[in-house]
Amino acid sequence: MLPVEPRVIVGVDDSPASRWALAWAVGAARLWGMALVAVHVSRAPVHPFPEALPYTHAIRQFEEARSVELIHDLFEDMAGGTPADLTTASLARLGEPGPLLVELARPGDLLVVGRGRRGGLDRLLLPSTRRYCIRHARCTLVIVPTPPASEPMTGPAVAARPSWMRWLSPRHHAK
Repeated sequence: MLPVEPRVIVGVDDSPASRWALAWAVGAARLWGMALVAVHVSRAPVHPFPEALPYTHAIRQFEEARSVELIHDLFEDMAGGTPADLTTASLARLGEPGPLLVELARPGDLLVVGRGRRGGLDRLLLPSTRRYCIRHARCTLVIVPTPPASEPMTGPAVAARPSWMRWLSPRHHAK
């Protein structure tokens, strides 16, 4: 069940831009005392007649379970776990991220998406969630840019990482 009060809705995936967007959304939800809804939308194969395929239900269940696990891992990585001081909800859907995020966000909500760096092939093959949200959102939209690679992540995001990941960070080698 999703919270009904004004919410911070953040679209997440496994990209660096999404991690920064989630970290920003956690801070905004704390600052304004809003509920936080993390949404992952999988682009699953779509068939024009899904009821005709016997395995469609299994694909949906697998993708939704994978999405819930991804959201959990992102909370662990970026906030040291699901924030206990916030009302949170996780939502996993199949489809196109832009239309589903815009449909979910109501006036009064805050919709947060990351702005990553995509290559030419990605831009050609996959529609931009950020651009769709810019054109169609009926609520306040925040686009969180990914900082340059020269700015290392600090705080709970680094502390929550396994030691081998901290060892790979550029700051470790600068010492």
